[in-house]
Amino acid sequence: MKPRNKKLAMIGGVVSAAGIVVALVLNAFESNLVFFYSPTQVASKEAPTARTFRVGGLVETGSVKVDGTLVQFVITDTAQKVPVRYTGILPDLFKEGKGVVAQGQLREGVFEAREVLAKHDENYMPPEAAEALKNAQTGDHKQMSQTLYKGTEAAAGTQAPYGKGAPQ
Repeated sequence: MKPRNKKLAMIGGVVSAAGIVVALVLNAFESNLVFFYSPTQVASKEAPTARTFRVGGLVETGSVKVDGTLVQFVITDTAQKVPVRYTGILPDLFKEGKGVVAQGQLREGVFEAREVLAKHDENYMPPEAAEALKNAQTGDHKQMSQTLYKGTEAAAGTQAPYGKGAPQ
């Protein structure tokens, strides 16, 4: 094999390997990306059914039912409601009428949460959740879709709406 052909083969191999690495990294990033949806968006079938996502809003007063570690409650944005089922220990700040974000999947009309996050104090609500609540009350669905986009930034780690790193 000529030296020129060896160089071309080596360059082709390096470019192919780099392409494979980039494809694997992008695939891993996409599979770990978790979008935020409001209850109105979930009710209007904008949320995925076979993929993990976050739904946030207020815990409807009188909706919490606890049976051991199985907890059932309803999240609302004052326009629509989403029933949630969660098995585990709820955060200490979880209360009826307070803000909450649940992460999981929608199955047969019920949101099966794997994680439930409660807000830190009475004064703080992540901007995308506050905007989604406001838009649901005014019926501005165009603004709600823009709120969804902002929620993807939080899911990608550019903001920390709940949990570690949230303002207190």
